[in-house]
Formats: sequence, C-alpha cells, structure tokens
Amino acid sequence: MSTDLHALGRTIRAEVIGAERSEAALAGASDFDRPFQELALKYCWGEIWGRPDLDRRTRSIVNLAALAAMGKPNELKIHVRGALTNGVTRREIQEIFLQICIYAGVPAAGEAFKMAREVFAEPEFADKG
Repeated sequence: MSTDLHALGRTIRAEVIGAERSEAALAGASDFDRPFQELALKYCWGEIWGRPDLDRRTRSIVNLAALAAMGKPNELKIHVRGALTNGVTRREIQEIFLQICIYAGVPAAGEAFKMAREVFAEPEFADKG
C-alpha cells in the first residue's frame, strides 16, 4: 500500500500544484530532505488528499486558511496556486484571508494577501480565478 500511496500522492500533487513544480521538488531533494519529500508524497498527498469525503476545492480552502493562520508563506504560495487550479476564485481567496484577519490577526492576513498577490502576478495564474 505504501507504494500505492506514493504513486497516488505523486499524481495528485502534480495535478494540484503542476507536474513541473512537483517534479522539481523531487529532483531538487538531497539525501538529507528526500525522506521528507517521500513522506509528504505518501501521507499529505496520497493518504489525505486522496481521501474521498472532501473534494480538492474544499481541501484547498482548508489549507489556505490553516497556512495563512500559521503564517507559512512558502507553503501558502504553493497552495494559492493549487487553490486556483482547483477552482477557488480570487474573490473567495480574498474572503478566506479576511476571515483569517479576524481570527488569526492582521499580520497573518497581511502576509497571506502579499503571497496571493505574488502568485496572481505569475504569468500562468494571471488569468485564473
């Protein structure tokens, strides 16, 4: 099953964040962080994202809220891209981050808006959402 989760995770991550970005993360892994990459593929992307009871759009919304609240800008940018790919609109992202402003604070929301603007400016996402 572990190999199945790895393959499923690889497929889902490529579909959500883009095959090129997904493969670059694997290709750029060193002996030091390769175990982390493998764990993320199997459990984050295979086991959790592969579960049937939430669709990808909903999972993206949950991730945006959690990552924004925790102040994790690098992961947030990855998941803003994924959210746009999964059909979350810019307007919905705006509302998520406004909600975060109230429950997690102005600095967390400010950082989230900044990361989203950077993603929106990327050529492949300029017309999405």
